[in-house]
Order: sequence, then C-alpha cells, then structure tokens
Amino acid sequence: MRLLVAEDDKILGSSLKEALETRGYGVDWVQDGEAALYAVQDLSYDMMILDINLPKTTGLGVLKKLRQDKNDISVLVLTAQDAPLQKVEGLDSGADDYMIKPFDLEELLARLRSLKRRREGRTESVLRAGAVELDPVGKVVKKDGLSIILTAKEFRVLLILMERSGKYVTKGDIEYALYNADDAKESNIVEVTIYSLRKKLGNEFIRTIRGVGYMVGA
Repeated sequence: MRLLVAEDDKILGSSLKEALETRGYGVDWVQDGEAALYAVQDLSYDMMILDINLPKTTGLGVLKKLRQDKNDISVLVLTAQDAPLQKVEGLDSGADDYMIKPFDLEELLARLRSLKRRREGRTESVLRAGAVELDPVGKVVKKDGLSIILTAKEFRVLLILMERSGKYVTKGDIEYALYNADDAKESNIVEVTIYSLRKKLGNEFIRTIRGVGYMVGA
C-alpha cells in the first residue's frame, strides 16, 4: 500500500518513513501542509499519517480540504498530548483514527493494519500462516488452536514475518524490528531467535534462503 507521512519533525518523519518501508509500505514524506495537498493531487495514496500541527497549512486544514474534495484516503492524525481538542476536531473533520504523541511504533503499525483491513472490507485482525495464528493486539500466538508462549523478541520477529507472509524478509529488516537505532546489536540475534521460533512452531514453518531472507506462508 502507498502511504503519505505529513510530519514536520525531521527525526520523527525520517524514522517513520524508514520503519514503514521495512514493513513493505511505499512511503512518501512531506514536512508541511501545502506539500501534503500537492502530493495527494499528484499521486493516489491509500493512507496518510497526518500531524495536526503542520506549518503553512495545518493538518486540520489538509484534512478538511481532502474531505471537501471527496478524497477517501484513510487518515490517521497525530496530536499533541496536551491538546485533547485536536483529537475531537480531527475526528469531526474526517479523520479515521488518531494517536497522541509520543506513541508506540508497534501500536501505530497495528492501527495502520486496522485501517488497511477497513479499506479492504475486512474486520478480522488475526494473522494466519499455516496452522499458526497471531493476534497483534492481544499479543497471543496459537498453533493448531493451542497457545504458544513467546518472548518479546520472538513475538516481534514472528509478527514481521506474518505481516509479510508469502514474501521473504531480510535479516536487516528483522534486526530493525528488534532494535532501536541506538541499541547495541548482537551479531547472531536473528539466527538465535529464528532457531527458537522453529523449536516452538516447527522446523518447516520458517523457510530460509541464504543471502535472501526468511519467509512464512505460501
């Protein structure tokens, strides 16, 4: 899916772009409201992450213009923690969801998945690959209907694999999901985590092609 990030904070904007691209989204990033409106005129986007406090044209101004033009792009607005009225104004102006800064990246990804399902006419949130089910909101994993206990790292690796079921995920993408930018990386953490997941879910569940990556499903 193609996604537009409208965020004037350079650190947050670049981090969001990188994180979303590793999850398979096509992402464009703009830093003011006018650029956001120009972008949606030139390209068709499925979703937008829209900061309310943008320069030139505010996020609310962008949102109102989109809805006046009958643009049905799914919009998740970002609001400041000390501005609860912005949440109400955003929803009243046509936003599909909202998050308050600072936010958890995994929660934002879950909300984007929810918006994606809504666009596709689906309501189910559980991810499936073979006999394995993963509920990203409830943090529950089952195989053949039985609950499987995973560590936090195992869950995050399995989540990115199942989000991209049927496609290979590189070791670099998995490392990005496991670590913040400033974390010290363990050289073999991906291999160790994949080995542990295979012990719990079956050796054949996660496939490997050396030099390409890992894949579940399909």
